[in-house]
Amino acid sequence: MRKLISIIGDSRIDEGGAKYRAAYAMGKALVDNGYRVASGGLGGVMEAAFKGAKASKFYREGDTVAILPMFDRTLASDAADIVIATGLDIYRNVIVANSDAVIAIGGGAGTLSEMTNAWPLKRLMIAFKGVDGWSDKVADTRLDHRVRYPDIEEDRIFGVESADEAIAVLEKYLNLYTGTHTGIKRGD
Repeated sequence: MRKLISIIGDSRIDEGGAKYRAAYAMGKALVDNGYRVASGGLGGVMEAAFKGAKASKFYREGDTVAILPMFDRTLASDAADIVIATGLDIYRNVIVANSDAVIAIGGGAGTLSEMTNAWPLKRLMIAFKGVDGWSDKVADTRLDHRVRYPDIEEDRIFGVESADEAIAVLEKYLNLYTGTHTGIKRGD
């Protein structure tokens, strides 16, 4: 089964700008390397990633999965193959964060919410550096003191500057990030 990787970031970006180019390249690189792409399913980084995914010569129907905050499926990006209209508003961010890995490109409070959900869900996290927004601020950091994976000494949000670097991180670490969140316990 092909792994599902979420790409998160700004919902409004300049087409052709740095974030657009990064998201497009990331979506294409993911499908080129045998992954599927998930996102919040709206515009900006999400749509650019889906368009990149569809530009891959290895693209197959079903490679782009939109996890919408609303019930109205018609609001999804036209580049989405599968549309999951959750009706959960901002709380759908937990679902977006629960893919096999999460890649952030820029982003505001919604992106930060997805990242702070992905961390305790024990997901592999990658953040683009060199773009404004939360991904640049948290790249190469840990979100808190908790040890998520005692055997992964360098567990952190891995900072990258390109889709190629992100693919290298996925190839090196994705099979090590297999834990799941088992609930909040006393002392957590």
